[in-house]
Amino acid sequence: MRLSMKSALLSTLPPSSSVLLFSSYSKFKLKSPLGIPIRALTSSSLPTTRDHDDLFDPLSLPAPQHLHKATNAIERIALRLRNLGLASTTDLADAEDDFLRREWLRPDQALFPWDKGQEEDAEEPGEQQKEMLKKKNVNASTLAEQTLVEEELRRLRTLGMSLKEKITIPKAGLTRAVLDRIHRHWSNCELVRLKFHEFLAQNMKLAHQIVEHRTRGLVIWRSGSYMWVYRGKNYQGPVESDATSMEKSEAVWWKGENMTPEEAEFNRMLDGFGPRFVEWWGTGILPVDADSLPPMVPGYKTPLRLLPAGMRPQLTNDELTNMRKLAKSLPCHFALGRNRNLQGLASAILRLWEKSLVAKIGVKRGIVNTNNELMAQELKALTGGTLLLRNKYYIVIYRGKDFVPTSVAAVIAERQELTKQVQDVEEKVRCKALDSTPSGEDESTAQAGSLAEFYVAQACWGRDISTEERERMMQEVAKAKNAKLVKKIECKLAVAQAKRLRAEKLLAKIEASLLPVGPDYDKETITDEERVMFRSVGLRMKAYLPLGIRGVFDGVIENMHLHWKHRELVKLITKQKTLAFVEDTARLLEYESGGILVAIDKVPKGFSLIYYRGKNYRRPMTLRPRNLLTKAKALQRSVVMQRHEALSQHVTELGEKIEEMKKKLGLSQDLGTKDRWNVEDHNQIDHISEFTQSEEEYSDGDDTDDRLTFCNEVPESEWLLPLPAAS
Repeated sequence: MRLSMKSALLSTLPPSSSVLLFSSYSKFKLKSPLGIPIRALTSSSLPTTRDHDDLFDPLSLPAPQHLHKATNAIERIALRLRNLGLASTTDLADAEDDFLRREWLRPDQALFPWDKGQEEDAEEPGEQQKEMLKKKNVNASTLAEQTLVEEELRRLRTLGMSLKEKITIPKAGLTRAVLDRIHRHWSNCELVRLKFHEFLAQNMKLAHQIVEHRTRGLVIWRSGSYMWVYRGKNYQGPVESDATSMEKSEAVWWKGENMTPEEAEFNRMLDGFGPRFVEWWGTGILPVDADSLPPMVPGYKTPLRLLPAGMRPQLTNDELTNMRKLAKSLPCHFALGRNRNLQGLASAILRLWEKSLVAKIGVKRGIVNTNNELMAQELKALTGGTLLLRNKYYIVIYRGKDFVPTSVAAVIAERQELTKQVQDVEEKVRCKALDSTPSGEDESTAQAGSLAEFYVAQACWGRDISTEERERMMQEVAKAKNAKLVKKIECKLAVAQAKRLRAEKLLAKIEASLLPVGPDYDKETITDEERVMFRSVGLRMKAYLPLGIRGVFDGVIENMHLHWKHRELVKLITKQKTLAFVEDTARLLEYESGGILVAIDKVPKGFSLIYYRGKNYRRPMTLRPRNLLTKAKALQRSVVMQRHEALSQHVTELGEKIEEMKKKLGLSQDLGTKDRWNVEDHNQIDHISEFTQSEEEYSDGDDTDDRLTFCNEVPESEWLLPLPAAS
């Protein structure tokens, strides 16, 4: 019965399908749909019938499995198909290479529909474009890789791993002492290990160029702030003649013959100022060593300056920005290391200004007690130029609009001396003429415009002024001067009041989006014992949220909920000085966050606010409340509030000053209480806002410009505004 069921099953299936079915079942150790064990349905137990003689013919059976060992899943599938006889040997042999070499897509690397277009576009470029892309990814070869053989380079790098002694490059860079140490080390070993600090450690590409140029060695490896330098095959040690020739070659730009005409002209311009600073840490044209210039110059004087008529002496903001941009791209003219005795440098700067608008001075690094502020003050006093930039690296000085070249200054000084001589000659001739005049004629007629003529006219038609009248006239002059000063202060007061009004409008516009939540009367409470316990735990907490000048905004509430995710308490520290403001902030945080305020304590950093999340705390869906200000608007609100507070204080001070001055002048009795300035009344200054900018275009301009605009457009009769009430 069992054999007949096997025969019936085989008769219903095609030969290939039956073998495939049974082989797959046998692999996973499953049962057939008829419940027959798979072990009984092997090829050895199947009957040989006429319909399946070709299937079990020994000649048609595939080779044993150990003869075809597949290495991957695709080869195993191909081997299985070949064993099952589903494809002929010739057809499979033709398509075997294409089938096995095909790039099969993994499920975790499936392409999305919108990525297929990009994949096709990436495959479109030809071979030339692919080669160009490959070339871009390859790093540029170094000089050592171009010079040394690969085996030699590998040997040197292996030798460098055993190096333990290192030479530290100081802040000043590759100085002469460091170069001597490198050459002494090369006399015993062909490699040296360098360790960089400060500026060069941050730019190792620049350090690579400087080391190869100054030492004439080859950098075979660098990583981080370390570098291995090879002395070379034909190294013979440092020679004095080579050192001098090296210094001369370093005075020229590092590119040598590849200098542009502008760079060559710049290099020639520096040749006449003094010796170059050979130990310069940067590339490019070496600057002049300012320390080698004479500290004192006999007969040195501050240069003559003459401003052309109608020209503004100060630089505008745009001109200052353009000058700084111009100086940024220029190489340094001088390298300075001392703070005082800079007359030689000042003389060289004056000669440089005849060809250049600015003088750029680099501060030497690694020198003790260098002070760029003292350097800038000394140079500004000696040259009279305008300081554009000063930091610990560079000093940039502009020659000024009133600068006069030395040749022109000499001509002007000569003409001034000649004019003075002519005036002296005229004065001598005039004195001789007066001496030759007869005494009788001198007594009868007085010289026109002289003091004697005034006395004569006063005696004939004038009157004597008494002491009381003279004092009264002096008082009137003083009152007129004080009245003018009062009018000027009143103009300032009006401008300040207009600015405060703009600040109030801008503050109201910002606070329009601030809708604080009111108190929740149905709220969870805590007992006194819990409050004491929470307070002691909160004060010991190290994690806290700082509350800065922005105050309470949506990000603060979000951070509180993020703290409450891991702990029950959250501590905030605010730097507000007044306790009343701290209490208002604490209540606002309690209403917005939904927590329970535990305590407000004074700590060294400010005031600490401790909140308990509650026993029934549930995290809200939106951590940032929409009714509060954002971080940017909170900062803007803080700035506007500070501006409003400062302007209010300024207005009060000006009002008190005007009141005091008018009392001295005796004018305060004429003013009634109705006409006094009400600081809080904004209706009195509506006409001022017509002559000022809107709050959207508000910017902190110069008070002088605002005052001039206001005084020019408002009639003089409206300048005398009511005074504020005395506080």
